[in-house]
Amino acid sequence: MHDEFLCHVTGYGTCGGRRIGVPLGTYRAPTLALALWWLRDRASWIADRLDPQPAAEHLPPGALVPVADTVADVPAVLRGWCRDVDQQELIAEALAEGRLIRVAVSDDTTEYELLAESVDALRMQRTAAALFAPVA
Repeated sequence: MHDEFLCHVTGYGTCGGRRIGVPLGTYRAPTLALALWWLRDRASWIADRLDPQPAAEHLPPGALVPVADTVADVPAVLRGWCRDVDQQELIAEALAEGRLIRVAVSDDTTEYELLAESVDALRMQRTAAALFAPVA
């Protein structure tokens, strides 16, 4: 069982023809349950910022406009992922087995990526690589 997990959330876009990543948060979770909670919390956080309530006090009237039906509904996808018990169980199993998990969703301008991996698995990979590295 892997006991500690490193979680990242990143937004990717294009600037000057280059793909640019902007870190949106990192968390070193001491337990699997906290890693899953943090990933769901960040997914909800992104969804709430992309799709705020029209009556929110911090938004001036008319600031929000509907997007075309052809644009992916990132907030809905993220909220659905948070509620999908089967997906959460699959992610928990993968993390518990030491595998990297990646959840990515994008619209026409930005990709949002949630990553998590076992700190123990990372250490084991580094140790294995160091064991087989040539000594000068």
